[in-house]
Amino acid sequence: MREGILVINAGSSSIKFSLYISEGNEPPLLSCKGQVEGINVAPHFIAKAPHGGVLNEQRWPDQPNMSHEALFKYMIDWIEAQLGDAELKAAGHRVVHGGSQYSQPLLVTDELMEELERLVPLAPLHQPHNLAPIRALTKVHPDLPQVACFDTAFHRSNPWTAQSFALPRKITGEGVKRYGFHGLSYEYIARQLRKLSPATARGKVIVCHLGSGASMCAIDGGKSVASTMGFTAVEGLPMGTRTGSMDAGVVLYLLQQKGMTPKEVEDLLYKQSGLLGVSGVSNDMRILLESSEPHAAEAVELFVYRIGRELGSLAAAMGGLDAIVFTAGIGERSPQIREKVCGHAEWLGVEIDDEANRHDAMLISAADSPVSVWVIPTDEEMMIAKHTREVLRNLQD
Repeated sequence: MREGILVINAGSSSIKFSLYISEGNEPPLLSCKGQVEGINVAPHFIAKAPHGGVLNEQRWPDQPNMSHEALFKYMIDWIEAQLGDAELKAAGHRVVHGGSQYSQPLLVTDELMEELERLVPLAPLHQPHNLAPIRALTKVHPDLPQVACFDTAFHRSNPWTAQSFALPRKITGEGVKRYGFHGLSYEYIARQLRKLSPATARGKVIVCHLGSGASMCAIDGGKSVASTMGFTAVEGLPMGTRTGSMDAGVVLYLLQQKGMTPKEVEDLLYKQSGLLGVSGVSNDMRILLESSEPHAAEAVELFVYRIGRELGSLAAAMGGLDAIVFTAGIGERSPQIREKVCGHAEWLGVEIDDEANRHDAMLISAADSPVSVWVIPTDEEMMIAKHTREVLRNLQD
């Protein structure tokens, strides 16, 4: 039987979706993808074929308060009309935070939803928006199994030392620790690397997930042992609009000396900083690389410098380095950034093939480089689809 698997990735004002068709043991195939954007303003539905052609588009400019349930009803009705001889079997959701306890995807139950609600204080900017579509879809399609796939799960293999802050144990016991994020992306890359180069996948690998949100992960023998993101997705590398790691005393200074409110500090850390704040030009790496503004060049150099420092740190956490993988928007599409990063890592034995790098080859390291360098596109939605199918089949066994 051909099975339809719906993948949902929800944000504050948009809901991205992908429909996969699964048959037997073959990998799920993308059937269509799209999003509902402008939620609470002017809802707009658009669906596209895998090659990008528009399949359907609908706008509700006069219904800004259109409910999640109504939007999901429209989405589900349209999707089921596209299934042909397939049947919609389950929906998989990206859930940013799974806390310390969840290291595997899980079937959504009332009890699980209660536990995930308790994690909202740990991810107040993301978790509520991840859970809202689950509730909406339950009302629209109550018999459809739903699976929660956690962006933190892959990092639960990190040792205690990598997860802990030097805080009193009472505070640590309340959940203040490093969780790591982008786990679905890292898990996908780890699986892909096993197919491409099993020997490399068994070694010590640093994956650079470089996009508007950016992080890095040390993967030793296929397991995460350290990552740059921590308690929140603002730690680590400078990002499009996020600061990355920063002395906590700066926050105290902003609160106590500058008189900023917690909300103002939050907006500064998450929305006004990073590449945008340093350059004063844009949060888009493509624009910065083409800009003649000195501050744009400085933003790029700061980004690369911090990646270089984290490469050394993560290599130290593993006790060595066998491979680097670049992924996500910047990592997959910017030869200039890859070249700069690898230049900073020459002391680790990294040497790239300039021509392979310029042409976005999958393996871009020089033939005699002791550290191999890869460019592997990530696919978090495919990872969610595979997890959802696995959970569903385990229930049927």
